[in-house]
Amino acid sequence: MTSLFGGGPARPTRTPEEMIARVEQLKISIANQVAQQNAQDIMEKVNEKCFTKCITKPGTSLSSSDEKCLSTCMERYLEAFDIVNRAYITRLRKERLDQQSP
Repeated sequence: MTSLFGGGPARPTRTPEEMIARVEQLKISIANQVAQQNAQDIMEKVNEKCFTKCITKPGTSLSSSDEKCLSTCMERYLEAFDIVNRAYITRLRKERLDQQSP
């Protein structure tokens, strides 16, 4: 039997359990991709903000004060992000619980 578009055999009908499993796999895959994109966005933002703050005279190498400033800036930025992220997750959980209770 060929598929609707004639490109080969048609797929067998999936059971509801298979469809649910596939949907869950897709959700996990999408969540991983979103997390990866968020991590890239955070690092780009950190690099942009910290570079602007710490590198006043760009050159071929970083001075020790530039390195220290960048390190401290990145640590602070990521600490702040972590605090905001934890507060946001706590808020989402609370809102979900509030919605579930009658």
